Formats: sequence, structure tokens, C-alpha cells
Amino acid sequence: MRIRLTHSKMDIVFLRGLEAETVIGIYDWERKIRQTVILDLEMSTDVRKAAASESIDDAVDYKAVAKRLSAFIESSKFQLVETLAERCAEIVRNEFGVDWLRLTLNKAGAVSSARDVGVIIERGDR
Repeated sequence: MRIRLTHSKMDIVFLRGLEAETVIGIYDWERKIRQTVILDLEMSTDVRKAAASESIDDAVDYKAVAKRLSAFIESSKFQLVETLAERCAEIVRNEFGVDWLRLTLNKAGAVSSARDVGVIIERGDR
């Protein structure tokens, strides 16, 4: 007897190194400047339909995701990277129909003795 496994959106569309300037931080001096944050994103999908049709309508449009997140980040003024990461995840899940994502938000330079600092969150079901 053979067991047939069904495909459950295990393909990943990714976006790495998306940079945007924003007001982010808890200190008074941080509220007066713009800092660079770097976003990495992995989004679950099933690429088979897009591969067959070659239509962007059947795919996760990573360019549209990048434009939407860049615009949102650049207009935001959060204190915590956790809040910014959560809001970005909500946008991707709600506006682009992504069931699961892993989002890394890097506030490079926030700690002088570290190259990178930030959060990694996962939301949704894989």
C-alpha cells in the first residue's frame, strides 16, 4: 500500500535585504532621526499554478510586497522593532494572502559592538 502525501504550500518565495529608512527607537535622539532597517522575508506558497500559467496573478508578487512594505516602513514611527515586524507581517498575510511567513527585521548599528540586531518572527501555519 502506497501512501500519497498532499502538497501543503511548502514552497518559499523570499525577499532578502530590503532596506528602508524609518523613525524607530525608544530614545529621544532616535525619535529625531531616520534609521535604516533591513528586512528579510520568507513566504509560503505553492508555486505550481504560477509556474504552469506564467501569470503574476497566480504568484506571490514579491515586487509588490517590497513596494508595499517599503512605503509602510518609511511612513511609520514605531518605538520597538517588535511592533514594526508584527505590522509588516500582518500586511503580508492580510494583503497578499500568505498563510505562513518568517520575517527578520534587522536594525543594523543599534548596538555598537554588534553587526546586526533585531527580531525574527514566524506567523501562520505552514
